[in-house]
This record gives sequence, structure tokens and C-alpha cells, in this order.
Amino acid sequence: MSQYWILAIILIPILGGVLIPFLPLQKRSLMLKYIEAVVLLASVLTWLLLLQGTTEVFHIVRFVNNLSISFKIDGMTMVFAGLIAVLWPMATLYAFEYMEGDTREKTFFMFFTMTYGITLGIAFASDLMTMYFFYELLTLVTVPLVMHTRNREAILASRKYLYFSIGGAAFALMGMIFVMVFGNTMEFIPGGVLNKAALTEHAPLLLWIYFFSFMGFGVKAAIWPLSSWLPQAGVAPTPVTALLHAVAVVNAGAFAIIRLTYYSFGVRFLCGTWVQYVCMAIAIFTIVYGCSRAVKETHIKRRLAWSTVSNLSYIIFGATIMTPLGLAGALSHFVFHGFIKICSFLCAGAFMHQTGRSHVYEMNGMGRRMKLVFGCFTVSALGLMGVPGFAGFISKWTLTEAAVESGMPLAWVGIAALLISAFLTAIYMLGVVNRAYFPKKSFDEASIEGITDPGWRMWLPLVACAAAIVLLGLCSEPLMDLIREVARGIY
Repeated sequence: MSQYWILAIILIPILGGVLIPFLPLQKRSLMLKYIEAVVLLASVLTWLLLLQGTTEVFHIVRFVNNLSISFKIDGMTMVFAGLIAVLWPMATLYAFEYMEGDTREKTFFMFFTMTYGITLGIAFASDLMTMYFFYELLTLVTVPLVMHTRNREAILASRKYLYFSIGGAAFALMGMIFVMVFGNTMEFIPGGVLNKAALTEHAPLLLWIYFFSFMGFGVKAAIWPLSSWLPQAGVAPTPVTALLHAVAVVNAGAFAIIRLTYYSFGVRFLCGTWVQYVCMAIAIFTIVYGCSRAVKETHIKRRLAWSTVSNLSYIIFGATIMTPLGLAGALSHFVFHGFIKICSFLCAGAFMHQTGRSHVYEMNGMGRRMKLVFGCFTVSALGLMGVPGFAGFISKWTLTEAAVESGMPLAWVGIAALLISAFLTAIYMLGVVNRAYFPKKSFDEASIEGITDPGWRMWLPLVACAAAIVLLGLCSEPLMDLIREVARGIY
């Protein structure tokens, strides 16, 4: 029965999204109720299935040899699918007010809802073939979202995103082929699936293949030097960029790298090799590079995009430590950063929606008019900085612990990168807060006259995410226990 349940969970948003332009929903209110019902149904079913739990593999379609479209629930699935199921309904509710008056609203919600189902497909995938299949579909359904406004900037951004994603997919495909040839199975198995003969006879080749696959999946995780598409994709409507940067695309890239490392190639094979150090060095550099670019950026969404570039590499850094504690740090930041970043993006979008402005220097005094929005933004800023009592502190502390425990000299360089990143994060996030609450004396109060917080459909998700950042910071132990158990289970 669970087999059909998983398939239904994935197909409900996909088919529900496809039907949006064709259903006779003349009134906008009916369309919005239908969309929220589809998303909520998928989320409720997802959580019911995750709480029920099963490790059985369900083969939906079988191809030649050991290739199939298959699903299962394991610890990684619980982390990713659980995060998606919580955040997607909130982003959808936010989009209802944000997209009001848009002439291509039905098309937007069609692809937006389909993306939910496809992202769930990546989370529930039981093997490399299935994950790759949905990973490619994710590119196809998100390109129209990036290109939604259809102006020149959006078309160029979507083209760049498509080129980068197709190139990355080609390298990722290389890894899938070699796992199929040299692996005992395509299934995700803790410890890896490569056979002993291959590890003995073809080790140098397989290390190179892992590196190319790491970089291929790393495109969506926005690792350097493949990160420039992400800030450019900020031309998309804010509900899209919030999910691109917090849940769907970038997290799918990080998720795929963890699957590839721990469940396909195996850390026993990779640990201590040159490829571990090179991949870790790339992650460490990206952490500092992304923060540095964020400090210089004045456009609020692009500033947050560069912040995402940096923070996704926190996850990659933890994964490349290749210890249970390192993976626990990676997975905790995977979850906590999702809540923090979607909160900050939704706040930025609310500011842009209410004012028609988009740059940091235009935020002077806005904290006095949009008290709810900038209060939530301040919470997300403190969380992203890693201030104790907020969610970001837990994951950053765990990553630091893992780096110290590993004893690797390069991991100590990673600790330095985390400290530099925390300092730069304080600059680019508190800079916004400072302008909003403490404008210069020359500030003209009349310039913000009449500006208010948005309606409840936009502010409710903000408050919910801000509350989660605090709650996870103060009461994180149950979730961290689950994450540590997931991390230990792969060895």
C-alpha cells in the first residue's frame, strides 16, 4: 500500500499543477483554494507516510538491467521531504498575495505546484537513476519560473541557468554510468555500492569520476566557480527565488552530493584521498567567496542569493569531512538554513512588493513602517549569523565540532572560513537592519509615508518561519537526535 501512497504524494502536485490552466476556475479565489488544497494534501500525506516509516524499496517502473524508477523512505528522505512538506504550503500562501494582478498567474502556479511534486521525487528516490530522472525534471519545470516576467533580464538569467544545469547534468550522468558499471546495485546503500574489484583495479579513474560528478551536482548547489547563475536567477518572482534558494533547487544539489558521497561511492573509498581535500577546499573557498560578494551587493535579492552560495557550501563542507558528526552538521544546516533563508527572502519580497523598491539603500526607516516584516528579517539575520538561541548557531557549532574532531589540517582552515563568514554575514545582514531601524539624520520621513506591512497571506508565513528559527534554536535536541541517528546509520 505504501508503494501507491508514495506515488500518489509525488503525482498529486504534478498532475494538480498541470490541470490548473485547464480547470474551469473562473474566479481567482476558487483557483487559489484548489492550489492550496493540492499542496496541503501532498504535505499532509507526506508527513503521515514519514511518521509511519518504512525501509522497503518500491519499484514503480523497471528498465534494463538494474535501472528502475524506485522509491523508499530512509533517514535522508525524512530530512529532505519533511523540510519540503513544511515550507512549501507557506510559500504557496505567500505567493497568492504576491502574484495578485499578474497576467500569467495560472502559468506561474502550474509550474510552481509541479515543482513541489518533482522535488518530492528527488527526496523519495531510492536509487541514483530515479534521483537523476527527477533532478533533470526539476531543471525543466523551474526554467519557466525563472523566465516568468519574460523581459530581457529574465530570459538571459533562465538561459544561463539552463546552460549551467545541462552542463552539470552531463557530468552527473557520467557518475551514474560508472556506478552502474562498477557498482553492485544502483540503490542508495549506506557505505556505497562499488564492488571490491573496481575499487582495487580502477581506483584512480573512479576518484576522477567522483570529482566530475561532485562538480556536476554542485551546479545546483552553487559551488564555485559554478555559482554565478544563482544571483542572476533572482529576477524570478520572490516565491520562486525563496524556494530556489531555500528548498528546491539548491538543496536538491546538496542532497544529491550527499547521496553520491555516502550512498554510492562510499566514504571508506573517498576518505583520505586527493578528491576529498580538493572538494573540501572548493567548499571552503565558496563559503568566503559567497559572503564577500554578498557584502558588496546592494540589490537585496542578489545579496541574499550570494549569501545562499556561501551557506550551501557550509553543507558541502560538512559532507566532505566524511565523518558522522560532519554529516550531522551538514544535515542540520540543510534544515536550519532552509527556514532562515526562506524567511529572509520572503521578507525581502514583502518589502519589494509594498514599496516597488529593491535596493538596500532604499530601506532607510522601513522598520518603522513595516514593523512585522523587518522584525522577522532581524530574526533571520540573527539566525544566519549563528547567534546563540537561534537555529543557525546549532548547525554552525556542530560543523565546527566535526572539523575539530576530524583532526584534518584543511578542516581547521574550514573553521577559519566559518568565522570569517560569520563576520561578513553580520555586515551584510545587520547592514539592512541598521538602515531599516536607524536611518541617517538626513533621512526624509515623508519618503516612506503610507507604506505598511502586507496582508495576512504574506505576513503569516514570515511569522511562522521566524518562530521556527527561534524554536529550533532553543529546542533543537529532538531534531538533532534524529539527524545524528541518520548520520550514524550510513557507516
